[in-house]
Amino acid sequence: MAEKRNIFLVGPMGAGKSTIGRQIARQLHLDFFDSDSEIERRTGAEISWVFELEGEEGFRTREEKVIEELTENMGIVLATGGGSIMSKESRNRLSARGVVVYLQTTIEKQLARTQRDKRRPLISEADDPRQVLEDLAEVRNPLYEEIADITVRTDDQSAKVVVNEIIEQLGVNGI
Repeated sequence: MAEKRNIFLVGPMGAGKSTIGRQIARQLHLDFFDSDSEIERRTGAEISWVFELEGEEGFRTREEKVIEELTENMGIVLATGGGSIMSKESRNRLSARGVVVYLQTTIEKQLARTQRDKRRPLISEADDPRQVLEDLAEVRNPLYEEIADITVRTDDQSAKVVVNEIIEQLGVNGI
């Protein structure tokens, strides 16, 4: 990667965006950012608190601003929040300013990876987390697919294997 390009990871919660993003950044010597962590850093509060205080709409406004600012950088890997693609502006910025990698996973894997995580406001208080994830997938999966340059399944592979597959595809695509 002679020219430092951006790599943006999208996908549902529990797909492995943060874990895989950190490893890609390390291997390619790029800076890593996580939009949720950046929101927490800037607000000084956990995502769940921001959701509770400002609602999802307030959180999404913050998320859109963070994505706008971070995507102006060059040579970064950005793990986005699962719902970041709900904003048309964010989708456009991600598409225009880097390579978008969609990390696909099943509802079963999402449940297994997120069941003890109390930092996910959309499912942590839900009576039926599976139904919430299914409803989110119905709306969001087509949007992930719409902006993806590369799609990789994360279900039955280690993070290392997924990282290597993404790096290989980045090279194959001349990116």
